[in-house]
Amino acid sequence: MNRIIQKLKEDNLPDGKTGKLLSIYFTAGYPNIDDTVTIIQNLEKSGVDMIEIGLPFSDPLADGPTIQASSTAALKNGMTTELLFEQLKDIRQTVSIPLIIMGYFNPILQYGVEEFCKKCKETGIDGLIIPDLPVDVYHSEYKETFEKYGLINVFLITPQTSDERIRYIDSVSDGFIYMVSSASTTGAKTGFGDTQTEYFERIANMNLKNPQIVGFGISNNETFTQATKYAKGAIIGSAFIKHLTNNGAETIASFVNPIIATEN
Repeated sequence: MNRIIQKLKEDNLPDGKTGKLLSIYFTAGYPNIDDTVTIIQNLEKSGVDMIEIGLPFSDPLADGPTIQASSTAALKNGMTTELLFEQLKDIRQTVSIPLIIMGYFNPILQYGVEEFCKKCKETGIDGLIIPDLPVDVYHSEYKETFEKYGLINVFLITPQTSDERIRYIDSVSDGFIYMVSSASTTGAKTGFGDTQTEYFERIANMNLKNPQIVGFGISNNETFTQATKYAKGAIIGSAFIKHLTNNGAETIASFVNPIIATEN
């Protein structure tokens, strides 16, 4: 069974955890080119449930300034698709939680979609998040290839996505739906207002077959708790990147522990 699906099915967890998942995003090759594996290992040790490994791209349209800056720095450090796979070649010897590559379609297309998927399977990657790959195009042209290599493709929805479109995405999906909290770029916020809460409730009441994980605007225990009231989990990116910028790859537990404190 794909590790993402296995993780999503875990409702009765040890140590009193409720089954609300914390996924952390970071940019591969940042802050330093050789930090990728250390960050992944330290995230798992800190109790994170899933990890999104950002494949840096020169034009990251959906990302806010923090992640854009980390992507630019990683590219300057020398990060490439080939190097990322090389860094991750032995990752499954030390890490067991789900690993997802998040990136834009252009580098994947340049690498070759089937070859990229094949490399993901060989490396132990469980899924992909490709914000600029439309679900219709994926469904008609790439779904069979992804499934051939056991990869789950995760799609994003926003408050502006129609119910019809959401149900179509749900029908094509096999893991979870990435529920963008607002119609903006990524970035930490202090909390969620009534508009976001109503959106979370609306999606929860649709009773979709795939669970939802909320991203954009999660930065601390408060926003994590708010987001997971109606969803299976939450994703933190920009706030974690800022922590890495200020503290490096060896202090990850001090970031993660306060966020999941109420889960124990």
